[in-house]
Amino acid sequence: MTDEDAVPAPPDPAAMRKHYRAEGLSETELAATPVEQFARWFKQAATEGRLFEPNAMVVSTADAEGRPSSRTVLLKHFDDAGFVFYTNYDSRKARDLAENPYVSLLFPWYTMARQVIVTGIARRTGRDETAAYFRTRPHGSQLGAWASAQSTVIATRADLDAAYAELAARYPEGEQVPVPPNWGGFRVAPQAVEFWQGRENRLHDRLRYVAEQDGSWRVERLSP
Repeated sequence: MTDEDAVPAPPDPAAMRKHYRAEGLSETELAATPVEQFARWFKQAATEGRLFEPNAMVVSTADAEGRPSSRTVLLKHFDDAGFVFYTNYDSRKARDLAENPYVSLLFPWYTMARQVIVTGIARRTGRDETAAYFRTRPHGSQLGAWASAQSTVIATRADLDAAYAELAARYPEGEQVPVPPNWGGFRVAPQAVEFWQGRENRLHDRLRYVAEQDGSWRVERLSP
C-alpha cells in the first residue's frame, strides 16, 4: 500500500471545541409557562437558527425492562396539552410506549447553542385528530405510511419499493388514501421542560420548569 492509498486518520473528537455565546438565559426572561417559552425559542429556531428542520427532535423511550432506544422524528403540533408526533403504532417506539409511557424529547438546536428537553407521559391522539393531520400529508407520504411496516425486518429495498408501487397504482394522485388503522399520533404531556443555553467556559444556563400538582409551574436553575 502506498502513502496515497492510506486512509487518513479521523479527526480527534477530544480536540473539537466551540466557544459558546456570552448572552445567557435568566429567570426574569422566562415566559409564564414552558409552552410559551418553547414557542418563543421555536420561532427563533425557525426564523434565525439556520436549521435544516427546527421541528426535528430526538424521541427516547424505554421498554418494560428499561432498555432505551432513541430516534429522530418531527414535531407536528404543540400547545398547552403537549407535544405531538405521528408514527406507526407497530413501531419500536410505539411498542415501548405501550409498555412504558414515559418519554423524553430533545430539540438539538446546535447552531444556536440551545437545547430543549421535555420529559413527560405519551398518550395516543384521537382518531379524528389523527385523520385530520393525515389529510395534510403529501400524497406520497400517505402511501408511505401504508407501505412501511415500520421497524420490522425486510429482505430488500426492492420489496419496499414494490409495495409502494402497488399502493400508488391503487390510489393514484388525487384519490383519497384511507388512514392506516395502525398509524397515528402521540401527545407528550410535559412534566418537566428544560431550556439549555450554551455559555462561555462551559458554564451553561439551564432553567427547568417542573409541573406542580395544582397545575402551576416551578422554575429551578440547574448547575451546568
